[in-house]
Amino acid sequence: MEALGHVMNRPAAQAAAIGGAAAHGVVAARTLLLNPLTLLAVGAAGGVVAGFLLYRYRKEIALSVSRACGMGKDFVLQQKESLADLIEETRERESEAAVPTGETSDTEVPPKAAG
Repeated sequence: MEALGHVMNRPAAQAAAIGGAAAHGVVAARTLLLNPLTLLAVGAAGGVVAGFLLYRYRKEIALSVSRACGMGKDFVLQQKESLADLIEETRERESEAAVPTGETSDTEVPPKAAG
């Protein structure tokens, strides 16, 4: 028994053991997945487990979905507000650029009314 323990301490022996286990797992998985009856049984079992979990946590799922929808609505409102702020800042900058601040005179004449 001690001899086996000393052999497994070597990296080459560990790599060989891991490689052998991985090769065996690949062969077993391929065999199971190629058999249609096994594939059907695995699919049915997965569906039963998924259904059970959905039923068991249905209230938590509904709460988290409604919370996510609410967060989505809040995000959209924040983006709209941010976009409105950006548009307002752009309009202010355009209006400041259109009217030069240093060229105004003290004797501005109001425009004449038509008529």
